[in-house]
Amino acid sequence: MTDRPDLAEMLHPLVQSLIAAELPVLAAHGVSMWGYAVLGALADSSVRTQAALAEAIGADKTRIIGTLDGLQAAGLITREPDPGDRRARILAITDDGRRVLGSARADIRSNEDRLLARLPAADRDGFLRAVQALYALPREEITGAHPEP
Repeated sequence: MTDRPDLAEMLHPLVQSLIAAELPVLAAHGVSMWGYAVLGALADSSVRTQAALAEAIGADKTRIIGTLDGLQAAGLITREPDPGDRRARILAITDDGRRVLGSARADIRSNEDRLLARLPAADRDGFLRAVQALYALPREEITGAHPEP
């Protein structure tokens, strides 16, 4: 095997550049990066509580309150008391939230398509499959916090 930089060393600048490309797109749609992450997690519909949302997007649950406040004020999400636990809030994306998410995602994907077009089709497809496979891994498996089965 040839010597190469480690994955984080190669991916970090790429991810930073992708984020830099996304920020103006998200601003044009009136959402922050955290807001976009919240909308994406809520659109998945498997996340319902603030604690579950924070875990899903890798944020501290107390630090996303401002983001949730802004999304709620903009009519992009709702927060209702959980009938089973009045201390918890049930979160949901609204139709307007879905529209903003879809529009922002389409604009982001347009830039990604431009970037991915620089790769041969077979490499592009393989790259996307590999990234999706790694994305699906539990964090503990990536960090080595527990041994593989």
